[in-house]
Amino acid sequence: MARHPPRALLRSIRLVVLDVDGTLTDGRLYYGKEGEAFKAFDVRDGHGLRLLNLYGGVKLAALTGRRADLIEQRCRELSIDRVVGSSRAKGKAIEQIAADLGVPLQQTAYMGDDVNDLPALRKVALSCAPRDAAPEVVSEVRWVSRRPAGHGAVRELCELLLAAKVGWPPPEEEPKPVPQG
Repeated sequence: MARHPPRALLRSIRLVVLDVDGTLTDGRLYYGKEGEAFKAFDVRDGHGLRLLNLYGGVKLAALTGRRADLIEQRCRELSIDRVVGSSRAKGKAIEQIAADLGVPLQQTAYMGDDVNDLPALRKVALSCAPRDAAPEVVSEVRWVSRRPAGHGAVRELCELLLAAKVGWPPPEEEPKPVPQG
């Protein structure tokens, strides 16, 4: 089982990339009468991402194997820097995201839940999974949340990183720019 990552590693993270289905959501899809797809996002996960970006100076990205247009609105609301959809090669995709955002993989975290996330999880400094991730993923990652996907797993990761960077809960005063590096 995953151990608590060292504080120095947590402080070094400058980019968090998230799988969507089964990580940012609980993995369920809802369909309307006209066949349109819907997903549910936890507002506490979203607030955690905003705090991580605002107080921790961490860049954010979403990486999904499904069409990105289903999540683009939510990602805009959260000021997510990069959204990549229809990705079948997540290892290559995370390399490209990190390069595009100017952050080395040694300062990148990735949270995913299924075997298609393993190539990306194996490339980053901090590999993470929700507690209800596939067993093959849980056995390989560095950190596993206590909460399930779509119900606070992402928020827990945000709190872990913020605690190492600026303390948790974050200070009440206006955030100051976080030194990068």
